Amino acid sequence: MDPLWTDAHAPDIEAFPQSDVRESLERAATEPMNLLLHGPPGAGKTAAVRALARRTHADPEADLVELNVDDFFSMTKKEVSQDPRFEHFISNKRRRESSKADLINHVLKETAGNTPVSGSYKTVLLDNAETVREDFQQALRRVMERYHESTQFVIATRQPAKLIAPIRSRCLSVPVRAPTEDETVGVLRDIADAEDVPHDETGLGYVATYAEGNLRKAVLGAQTVAVEEGSIEGMGVLEPLSDVGVGDRVESMLDDAEAGEFSDARSELDDLLVEEGLSGAELLDEILDAGRSRYDGERLARLHRLAGDIDFEMAGGTDERVHLSHLLAELGA
Repeated sequence: MDPLWTDAHAPDIEAFPQSDVRESLERAATEPMNLLLHGPPGAGKTAAVRALARRTHADPEADLVELNVDDFFSMTKKEVSQDPRFEHFISNKRRRESSKADLINHVLKETAGNTPVSGSYKTVLLDNAETVREDFQQALRRVMERYHESTQFVIATRQPAKLIAPIRSRCLSVPVRAPTEDETVGVLRDIADAEDVPHDETGLGYVATYAEGNLRKAVLGAQTVAVEEGSIEGMGVLEPLSDVGVGDRVESMLDDAEAGEFSDARSELDDLLVEEGLSGAELLDEILDAGRSRYDGERLARLHRLAGDIDFEMAGGTDERVHLSHLLAELGA
């Protein structure tokens, strides 16, 4: 299987299409500091942190620690203690006697307190940080204060307002806006040249329009077109792009929910929110699209009522994952 272009062509700092992001990363590379990267899905937040780590650490594999906060803080106590990333510094006694909160605090301290491998400091990325409860945020603030000399904390989020003020004040704010269509075309052109894939401006422009500012979606879409068509040219990109999406996965998630397989449905939900980078609103739209082909009459009306309630709750800034999980549970019921 060919490697994903998002991995094979992970950008270095100077290759980022957004000039303001490049400037902020260059500053952070010469003057290490805590960072708060915020912006929409697919804009390049995680890629920016990895580019910074490659620039500043002789051994980025060892000195960049990535924690998907949405996943980490939602783990059970047992899952945290058995995770291969953490189990080596969690004793049996601590497993038995610690609460989940204490165990998570211990993991944060150990992760931040480990000695850097290749330099004077290491980088800890906390991705999707908008889902962290306030009590855990307070614990994170204390860890940031204690280990600020040896650990650079980088917090990536789509909703910076959900972070408590003491955390925001300890970080340089780096807005990561969605790239423009022209910037996206430039990235795709460079990748197509590197892969020796025939392309033209019309084909690249269609892919950029399809991605709607989501650079990850644009790159993966371009790769799909190249594999299926052998080129990224003209209107030939339209049919392959029409087949790209998450529709099948949403259908599978709804199948699991209706069958009462809630764990499987919740797992797919997590993947769509985290791995695919969909926002709660985007995923809700996908569920409604799927529902219109699955249901009719009262069942369809009920789905729309549920979706209206969920949309209202998410607009209030509460946890998207919790509310979408509720929607799945209601469909199962």
